[in-house]
Amino acid sequence: MGAGHHHRLYLPGDSVVHRLPPQCKLLAVLAFAVVVVATPRERFWAFAGYAVLLLAVAVVARVPPGYVARRMAIELPFVVFAFLIPIIGMGERTTVLGLSLSVPGLWAAWNILAKATLGVIASVLLAATTEPRVILIGAQRLRLPSLLVQIAMFMLRYLDVIVDEMRRMRVARESRGFAARDFRQIPVIARSAGALFIRSYERGERVHLAMLSRGYSGQMPIIQDISASARQWSAALALPAVALAVLGLAL
Repeated sequence: MGAGHHHRLYLPGDSVVHRLPPQCKLLAVLAFAVVVVATPRERFWAFAGYAVLLLAVAVVARVPPGYVARRMAIELPFVVFAFLIPIIGMGERTTVLGLSLSVPGLWAAWNILAKATLGVIASVLLAATTEPRVILIGAQRLRLPSLLVQIAMFMLRYLDVIVDEMRRMRVARESRGFAARDFRQIPVIARSAGALFIRSYERGERVHLAMLSRGYSGQMPIIQDISASARQWSAALALPAVALAVLGLAL
């Protein structure tokens, strides 16, 4: 795939973390997530240690805390769900600020919030230091299923195209006096969504035919290959290795 403009999640830089090969960072984030998930929820200090490790990575990568905080909004549904668990949970109850809360529910909420937050931060740091197309190259190097990688490549490549098509349709509606003020405008929005689906499907068929005419046989050519040295693997896997050491002390 061609190198387009920078994705909005990517923060251009030249830090040590930016220069690491994508396959190293992918495997490091996955291993770190496994260690976090395997940590017993009662080991509060272990989660604090993981947070310190991620903070150190952010400092080395020169990723501002505010940048990470703004992109953690994706975690909001998990936060809402976690806050509901103690209220609707069963079992032993305790009173907190005048509310009767489930003790097992409080433990479950803490477990979800702590592990989800650490996982989201690690993912945000990965996205901030690695361009999406490069991440997919790393996935190829890790021998992920080729079909899944190709689907992700096309999704990444044509997402901006679809969004731009949506923008043009919105401008066309508004130029004809349309304004979404209440529920009566839902049929118009629904017809626009249907038209967008048809246009996207037709574009996909044209792209597929163009690929076949150029010799596509089920495998995408690797235009850019990125290898990793033993030193780079060691640097990337330092994060999950230290996290695993913290887990060992916590057990």
